[in-house]
Amino acid sequence: MSIIHTLPLFFTFLLLSQAQPPSGAPSPSPSSGARSPSPPSDTPSPSPRSSTVCIIGAGIGGSSVAHFLREYTPHSSDFPTKILVFERRTTVGGRMATITIAGDTFEAGASILHPKNFHAVNYTKLLDLKVKPPSSESNSIGIWNGERFVFKTVKIGSDIPLVNQLLKLPLIDYIVSNLVSLVNSVLLFFRYGFSLLKMQSFVESAVNRFLKFYEVPGSRPVFETVDEMLKWAGLYNLTTRTLQDELTDVGMSPLLINELVTVITRINYGQSVLMSGLAGAVSLAGSGGGLWAIEGGNWQMAAGLINQSDAELHLHEEIISIANLGDYYELSSTKGKSYSCEVAVVATPLDELNIQFTPPVSVPKRKLQHTHTTFVRGSLNPVYFGFSRATKIPELVGTLEDPNIPFSSISVLKKHNEKESTFKIFSRQPMADTLLDKIFSARNETIRIDWAAYPHYKPPEIFAPFILDGQHLYYVNAFENAASTMETSAVAAENIARLIASRYFGKVIAYPSNKATASSQAVDAHLDL
Repeated sequence: MSIIHTLPLFFTFLLLSQAQPPSGAPSPSPSSGARSPSPPSDTPSPSPRSSTVCIIGAGIGGSSVAHFLREYTPHSSDFPTKILVFERRTTVGGRMATITIAGDTFEAGASILHPKNFHAVNYTKLLDLKVKPPSSESNSIGIWNGERFVFKTVKIGSDIPLVNQLLKLPLIDYIVSNLVSLVNSVLLFFRYGFSLLKMQSFVESAVNRFLKFYEVPGSRPVFETVDEMLKWAGLYNLTTRTLQDELTDVGMSPLLINELVTVITRINYGQSVLMSGLAGAVSLAGSGGGLWAIEGGNWQMAAGLINQSDAELHLHEEIISIANLGDYYELSSTKGKSYSCEVAVVATPLDELNIQFTPPVSVPKRKLQHTHTTFVRGSLNPVYFGFSRATKIPELVGTLEDPNIPFSSISVLKKHNEKESTFKIFSRQPMADTLLDKIFSARNETIRIDWAAYPHYKPPEIFAPFILDGQHLYYVNAFENAASTMETSAVAAENIARLIASRYFGKVIAYPSNKATASSQAVDAHLDL
């Protein structure tokens, strides 16, 4: 999961290209590990098999597997495919969750989506979900070194209430917002120069390669390993080097890397520029323009997909063991129940779970990066930031890589009135009350969440297998060592569903001629947004 926050929309130098995603043209020949679509044959396809597929995890990965299984596998009264989804928590969504403060709903986990996230865009259309567009406001940003702001943009606002009321008038707001955006873009350019364009080019290159995963299944292989999946798209090498090395090689200045890029990676992944290059590129893509979310919470995608796939949902039931008994798997739960499944899919990180596998499976050890998210309804203390008035504090405070700085970022989620706002704080360690009382002059409500949010990225990345036992036990979260976001989980889930369709059902996935390609659908969906 990527817990990411929108950086200001006036970052015009960071906006990603809106070029059309690639067409469904044939791709380069896959290397070993990728399964190419079979050519037409006069040999009859094997008869569909009735089956039960068990999915452990009801987040975006597990719900996407259920969705694509319904799309890609046979399902009829003669050959039913039953899907069971198990979730150890009491709600669906996994690391997509919301909280309510003062009657307002805010994302507590995976927060934003990119305009080129085809699967997420398609889910919103399929499920008729309401999109919450990005804010049109030009929020101010400040880069804090623990003692002072080394860079700060212009902030719209005044200490005089009457002036603030005038600034809210549509015409005045439009003129002032555009003027401030222009001024802030100039400030950014004067500080970081043409390195901003080099960063944009680096991100565009990674995003365009990622778009290959949306090519129509008929021209896209089925991948049995994460390594081959990334190599096919031209992304694998980014997982072998640090983001810092990648950006240095493209000629970006140390100042931009150590300041703005560091702020972005600390906000989006809680890590420094020493993280692997691909996850870093995904992090930078999450700071561009056009970012969006689902009105009422992104978790609705998971809930809708599970419901739409006609899956049997088992909430608050944790799977504690999976045994391969030859023709089927036996799953045992904390409720003392057992379930038989011909196919089993693990769609939750195994790193901090204790599922017993029989026979044992081999998964590389990795450390999860915990992000502590603290929500505060109150007022910031201007003295902590070296100001006499709180109105001088930027709406987004990002920080440099310094172990003495106790938080990664502080951002305004909503301004309730002149004296009270709701703030969201990301930190690597819990925020103690004594520390919060220094940062805030008043706290009316405080909520803390500890997320085992994503892997701790350290190149070269080593990937767990998609197929855990060489048979029909699959692992969606193997892809997370490449990058962890809602969309990358959906991309991995789609590949898992195709693996099941080809390896278990013997079915080749190809869109019929009357169905729009993924690329054309992505363009249409993007235009709708």
